[in-house]
Amino acid sequence: MNTFNNLTLQDLLIYGLGFFAQSLFGARTIIQWIKSERAGNVVSPTLFWIFSLCGSFLFLIYGLLRSDFVILFGQTISFYIYIRNLQLKNFWVRIPFALRIVILPLPALLFTTAFIISPDIWKQVLNKADFTDAFILIGSIGQLLLNFRYLYQWYHSEKVQMSILPLGFWIISAVASIMVVIYGIYRHDPVLLVAQGLGLFAYLRNIYWCLVKMPKNSIQTD
Repeated sequence: MNTFNNLTLQDLLIYGLGFFAQSLFGARTIIQWIKSERAGNVVSPTLFWIFSLCGSFLFLIYGLLRSDFVILFGQTISFYIYIRNLQLKNFWVRIPFALRIVILPLPALLFTTAFIISPDIWKQVLNKADFTDAFILIGSIGQLLLNFRYLYQWYHSEKVQMSILPLGFWIISAVASIMVVIYGIYRHDPVLLVAQGLGLFAYLRNIYWCLVKMPKNSIQTD
């Protein structure tokens, strides 16, 4: 495991990819935050889900390069939840059919290509998934919560048949963010540290909007 003072060019390129993927996640949060501030309510913009989908695919590549089982497992699930939210926003059908056919199998194509290039890659991933280590367990739970929060969001969106971001989504996000920051310190992963450290502020702000500002029974989608 590398330290920050002993990084190779390959490490820097991998971290660069991770930061770029997280910059898309950060951009989605900023967009959602600005639109919520303007609306005086929690909203679920279409751009939030577009940036999420793009960032998820890039972060899957980062997870492969870092041999991080938790990132790979969580982002694969989230990838398809992002697509479902684009369907609920009626944006998915506006994407050209040929492009949709390309997007849908991207995670499977990525994993297959990685296996062809490096047959031992999944062995490396599993070897690093030591869940008897307390810090890895904390980080794993945090990462899974960050991804499974979208199952929670998906469930509530399906109930009202529109894309929403309920209070529970932001509470799960805040708790998971703290856990991943702890994991990031242990893994010496600046991508996780910066992304989740900054994201925590947006999560807390959305909790504020939900608890203090959002009118009861009010649902905003854009």
